[in-house]
Amino acid sequence: MRLTTKGRFAVTAMIDLALRQNSGPVTLAAISQRQQISLSYLEQLFGKLRRHDLVESTRGPGGGYTLGRKAAEITVADIIVSVDEPIDATHCGGKENCLGDTGRCMTHELWASLNQRMVEFLDSVSLQKLVDEQIAKGVQIEDKPAVKRAISSAPVVKPIRVNAPNSVFALGNAFAKG
Repeated sequence: MRLTTKGRFAVTAMIDLALRQNSGPVTLAAISQRQQISLSYLEQLFGKLRRHDLVESTRGPGGGYTLGRKAAEITVADIIVSVDEPIDATHCGGKENCLGDTGRCMTHELWASLNQRMVEFLDSVSLQKLVDEQIAKGVQIEDKPAVKRAISSAPVVKPIRVNAPNSVFALGNAFAKG
């Protein structure tokens, strides 16, 4: 059994969110930039996290995401299961048909037991514990999110408003009136 990027990225993004939500909603763009995770991938993951009530979204300027519950009430297992990450080491997906119609394989109980232990372990680790570990490691949390503005080396050129006729016909009409 290996945890795919879907589960790892979801847990990483949730830690980032939990670390920074005290300053208000956290944008996915900011998480994407800090954690080097594709913005479109984060949007997919956070859609699933929102449907499982692990995060709440705020729309509009200053919007973003906050945790749907306290970090101490969210487990790693909650996060992984919410993004459809299977926690299964059996070859048959727990259906006991490892060998097709002939039944299950000789190691089915071993892998099923591993599944149970993995779920128990992941269910024992809270998001708050992971956040506390990051703080203990000295992770820097900026007070206000860095807002990147597009800066161009070329000066801003505003169009000049000319009060003149814009066609031969308008020019003819201007002379006819005068």
